[in-house]
Amino acid sequence: MLNRPATVSPLFWRGVALAALVVLVDQASKWWIFQHVMMPPRVIEVTSYFNLVMTWNRGVSFGLFNTDSPYNALVLSAVAFCISALLLVWLARADRPALAYGLGAVIGGALGNLVDRLRFGAVADFLDFHVWGYHWPAFNVADSAITLGMAVLIAESLFGAPDERRKDKEFGREHGK
Repeated sequence: MLNRPATVSPLFWRGVALAALVVLVDQASKWWIFQHVMMPPRVIEVTSYFNLVMTWNRGVSFGLFNTDSPYNALVLSAVAFCISALLLVWLARADRPALAYGLGAVIGGALGNLVDRLRFGAVADFLDFHVWGYHWPAFNVADSAITLGMAVLIAESLFGAPDERRKDKEFGREHGK
């Protein structure tokens, strides 16, 4: 029996291109912050609710697991790599543009932060928002891409593919379900 060659979705390369763009913009923004803005590191008040800062997150989102353990960077890098690989498999099967772009954004964000962990042992964060006494943890372009990508994936899972839902309902009516 002959094995058919594996095929990828035509949307695969669009998602990969978005992921590459996210990594490029993330790393370029961090380079600019390191080289031109935060020499020396300080807090720069841009508006009454937004600052530029230089922080290093050795953990994950919102500073969870942010310890000085020598294994943090290694373990979190391995996790990010595995998750990115699984998302690439999903992206190869994507059948809707929103799904491909959402996955591309998440993959790009994960890889952007992975580069930081491998280079520095921590993720560079520099965008700092605060309002009415509430302070959001500092973040970066990669974190923003992950958040936006996840929002797209959630919206796509809840509201996407109306044609498929309509076909399922029609199938049910035709077959007495």
